[in-house]
Amino acid sequence: MNKLKISTLGLATFFLFSCNDKVKTEAAETTETVETTGHDEHNHDHSDELTIHLNDGQKWKVDDNMMLHIRNMEKDIAAVSIDNPKEYQLLPEKLKKNLDLLTSNCTMEGQAHDELHKWLVPYIDLIDAFSEEESSENFANIQQSLNTFNRYFE
Repeated sequence: MNKLKISTLGLATFFLFSCNDKVKTEAAETTETVETTGHDEHNHDHSDELTIHLNDGQKWKVDDNMMLHIRNMEKDIAAVSIDNPKEYQLLPEKLKKNLDLLTSNCTMEGQAHDELHKWLVPYIDLIDAFSEEESSENFANIQQSLNTFNRYFE
């Protein structure tokens, strides 16, 4: 569990420093909200801040240099057979590599960038959870998160 927290904190810190100041603050608040959920003294209603919204009914455009890494993660997931333990064990490393490339190539700004962060911060947590426990449940959560991404972004 400590390894998961350290990984999440490390990725979140890297991610926060790679983007503009406004989003740094919002991502930090999002991370704080996710980490403190369930604690009565910190239980604030930030649900709208965490809800991804469409761009006037349309999907948000993600920069091509960032989309490449998201599509690579989708391909890696689609190529894995749960019945093949070796492929399944290599997946967390592949996902983290593409996630690092995605965050280091963060070039988006404005509302599209803000909305992407609402998806990305929880997605980072899902990858960390899968790295800790390569369960079918964690795998399914990552697949669902990518489905959510495709509903809101192109």
